[in-house]
Amino acid sequence: MKSLFEPESIAVIGASSNPNKIGYKILDNIISSGYKGKIYPVNNKGGEIRDLKVYKDIEEIDDTVDLSIIAIPAKFVYDAVKKCAEKGVKNCIIISSGFSEVGNRKEEERIVEVARKYGMRILGPNVFGIYVAKSNLNATFGPKNVHPGHIAIITQSGALGIAMIGKSAIDHIGLSAVVSVGNKADIDEADLLEYFRNDENTKVILMYIEGFKDGERFIRALKKLPPEKHVVVIKAGRSKHGAMAAASHTGSLAGSDKVFDGIARQLGIIRAENIRDAFNLSRFLSEINMPDGEDIVIITNGGGIGVLCADACEKYDVKILDNYDVLRNAFGDIIPSFGSWKNPVDLTGQATAEDYRKALERALDNSNIHGVIALYCETAIFNQNDMVNLIKEMNEKYKNKKPIVFSLFGGEKIDKAIEELKKGGIKVFDEVYDAVAVMGAMYRRYRYAKEEIEKEELEIDSEKEIGEIIRNARKENRGVLLPHEAKRIMEIIGVSIPDYRIAKNIEEAVLYAEEIGYPVVMKIISEDIIHKTDAGGVALNLENRAEVINAYQAIIRNAKAYYPDARIRGVEISKMVPKGVETIVGATQEPTFGPTVMFGLGGIYVEAIKDVSFRAAPVSVREAKSMINEISSSSILYGIRGEKRRDIEAIVNVIVNVSNLIARVREIKDIEINPLMVYESNKGVKAVDVRILLRGLK
Repeated sequence: MKSLFEPESIAVIGASSNPNKIGYKILDNIISSGYKGKIYPVNNKGGEIRDLKVYKDIEEIDDTVDLSIIAIPAKFVYDAVKKCAEKGVKNCIIISSGFSEVGNRKEEERIVEVARKYGMRILGPNVFGIYVAKSNLNATFGPKNVHPGHIAIITQSGALGIAMIGKSAIDHIGLSAVVSVGNKADIDEADLLEYFRNDENTKVILMYIEGFKDGERFIRALKKLPPEKHVVVIKAGRSKHGAMAAASHTGSLAGSDKVFDGIARQLGIIRAENIRDAFNLSRFLSEINMPDGEDIVIITNGGGIGVLCADACEKYDVKILDNYDVLRNAFGDIIPSFGSWKNPVDLTGQATAEDYRKALERALDNSNIHGVIALYCETAIFNQNDMVNLIKEMNEKYKNKKPIVFSLFGGEKIDKAIEELKKGGIKVFDEVYDAVAVMGAMYRRYRYAKEEIEKEELEIDSEKEIGEIIRNARKENRGVLLPHEAKRIMEIIGVSIPDYRIAKNIEEAVLYAEEIGYPVVMKIISEDIIHKTDAGGVALNLENRAEVINAYQAIIRNAKAYYPDARIRGVEISKMVPKGVETIVGATQEPTFGPTVMFGLGGIYVEAIKDVSFRAAPVSVREAKSMINEISSSSILYGIRGEKRRDIEAIVNVIVNVSNLIARVREIKDIEINPLMVYESNKGVKAVDVRILLRGLK
């Protein structure tokens, strides 16, 4: 990737002398940006463009070429790529459109095939080019006036990417690089992350993503990024994969967007709602150093806006300092009697710029205060110049010591003040929630960087036996493991199940029920009947011999009526477990991101409620706990209204072990434990019903 971002020589194939042509704009931008390497325009007409000799063919260039940029009609691209590859060009950017985005996939595949044959990498097709600050290279047909800085933009949308370059210039946001990935025929986000991981100029990677070519590879690339590299993502589009995978609750709930949301939490990615948020977050993260702690102070001249800020802090998980001794000592002697030294610190509507100075210095010089949110509402005594100068002074003095953001609210004078401050690169907002949101993003990254990375993947005992179970199912052309097979796999990975037997006739049913001990549950065993309850294939809470006999006959009769051709393997007799909290643990080979694990409240309403969390598998103990805490109904597990806390640790163990199983044994398509009955602390869990589906079979 280095020769893509830091080329020593560039050929522009399709260079034009016509200022209205893309081939001219790219060449003009390269020259105008101050690129110091060699530039070779290529056009079959020859001549000169911008005082540079034009070569009729890339083969005429008597020099090595690191990067070729192709801006010619699609029908000529393959031949141009082939010539570049044969010449030994290292990278090729294909600006031209007319490939897979319009259904012309075969031509795109042919281009990649010939490039790979010679070891050349392809960016595109259908891109607007690349900008690299360290190389003084603007090889795009976008705006010229790009400000160098520390944010790298990776965008799947060309038009949006060009607009983002323009927006960054207007808002005085500095960029280290901009890359358009287009159709991602070869180079994708994972490749680019590998480069930015080691690029000292890049502090934040801002990505606009519509879909992934290889989600697993993308995850691996993200995991390699050091904590000081921040990733902000705008993810557009909703996947239909989940709706197509309706064989299990896990599959139907695992839409790629839902899974990506969990993966973003797992890997410390900041997910932006829109472009404005993305720029706000990226700019802030690129300009600040991580704080020493989490105690924030709000300084305001208005009680109302202070309350709004406190509400925003709760929403974005920003901790407000509540140590009254620290607050009183810091602010008690500078606050009017009708103000408040408590947090938010209210200077009152009479506060001048000098009052703000004292409060800000007290906060920013106090080692017990780790960051400041400074709010100002316009008042009759507002002096625009004094406030602007104060904010500039405070920002210059403390910007590398502690995080500080400003939010100003008012009329025309305030708007002018904000514009002037933004030009100076100061973190100032006209909306208090925006100011708090960037602080919240910083603290998500702060906590992620502080967390010790735990080992995720564990060894599975008797993995050979699991393989044998799967092979036996495949010999019978079954895509569904039988209940006793699925339960045996649960036993192997350390998940507790109720005592059970398989009865082939009424006599065995009675015998096994008495061995296990009443009450018992009976379920039909058939790979052809997935939803046993719908088929009348389940009987609960059977208390004696007579009930077992009647239930066995009814289950067999119902199953045959429901599915006359069903292969009936017998009836499972299992211990009726005590009532607990019903949860679900699932895992699936998600089409985009590969092995993923799910947790939520279980039972028959899981798809209706959809109170679930996802992560890429395998997960660590810490991540499993995060999954539990993330669902909105987690308070049920921690004990509400006098109920006792449930065995959270036992749930964590199941999530971790199931995640390792789906990650290691790729022949398994879906795993679902529903319900996983959870009991009080130290009383464990029971996997009441287990379903395992295999890949490639129905």
